[in-house]
Amino acid sequence: MTTTPAVAPRRIHVPLPDRGYLVHIGPGVRHSLAEVVAGIGARRVAVVTARPPEWTPDPGVPSLVVPARDGERDKSLAWVEELCSRFADFGLSRSDAVVSCGGGTTTDAVGLAAALYHRGVPVIHLPTSLLAQVDASVGGKTAVNLPQGKNLVGAYWQPSAVLCDTDYLQTLPPRELTNGFGEIARCHFIGAGDLRGLPLHEQIAASVALKASVVAADERDAGPRHLLNYGHTLGHALERATDFALRHGEAVAIGTVFAGRLAGALGRIGTARVTEHTTVVEGYGLPVRLPAEVPSAALISLMRLDKKATDGLTFVLDGPRGAELVRDVPEHIVAAALEAMPREPGGHA
Repeated sequence: MTTTPAVAPRRIHVPLPDRGYLVHIGPGVRHSLAEVVAGIGARRVAVVTARPPEWTPDPGVPSLVVPARDGERDKSLAWVEELCSRFADFGLSRSDAVVSCGGGTTTDAVGLAAALYHRGVPVIHLPTSLLAQVDASVGGKTAVNLPQGKNLVGAYWQPSAVLCDTDYLQTLPPRELTNGFGEIARCHFIGAGDLRGLPLHEQIAASVALKASVVAADERDAGPRHLLNYGHTLGHALERATDFALRHGEAVAIGTVFAGRLAGALGRIGTARVTEHTTVVEGYGLPVRLPAEVPSAALISLMRLDKKATDGLTFVLDGPRGAELVRDVPEHIVAAALEAMPREPGGHA
């Protein structure tokens, strides 16, 4: 996969009252970090980076560089506490800033640390994976995991800017690049339209624009923002059930296929639309089968821990009015839909 230097960077505004910011998308945009830091008036910066020095841009002010722990197993309160301690040792003040440079787990954990330290310091995200560029870096959701489930401890803290440098994507292993398409594939069913076949930077821009519009309408998950969780109820359960052997985008892809099947079982959509879920996900090279060894009962138990599940099993499902939150889905229907899902002959995707 290559990035075309001639591509002009895109700027997408996330229009929030008093907290709006720009998402810059394109090759080389990481090099504008110093300009962004100067624009917010930060005198010093703590840079938490999962990338080597040559891929971590100079913020243009005195800085502390902290090597990131970029993975679900270290996405914890202990890591957030360590980050805040490092910020304090450096003497970071509320008039300074934090920069994240890494994948989705780095973005989430560093965002939460920035939200908590001094009750909130500015944060700038440089997402380096496709998954982080289309999802974690935009919208202000920050969180870490507990043993009981994903993203159960968090806060809303909007970044000051996001720099989605597509040059970073050249450095990704093939599986990690494909993983990022899990969030793009689910956009097909929540209002982005068919993004297949578009250049990658346009797929990123369309996904970010969709998320920006949803976040602007519902910053704190009171209603429409639930749409962004399409495929995530089963997806998060699969991540936990496989001890994260399935990556987030892969699990969301399978969850998207399941959401189509469950919507069909509830009579919300017809057979052709159910099939479309599988066709779209497969078109991005993503998995569509459940892992062989994960029992349906274990997945149902994990889905009950989902943040949306205030009334029984809760899913975002397609329907005659488009995707919407559906509460209290009968367990026997969920179980039957899980049992009807195709499974891998053995091992994880």
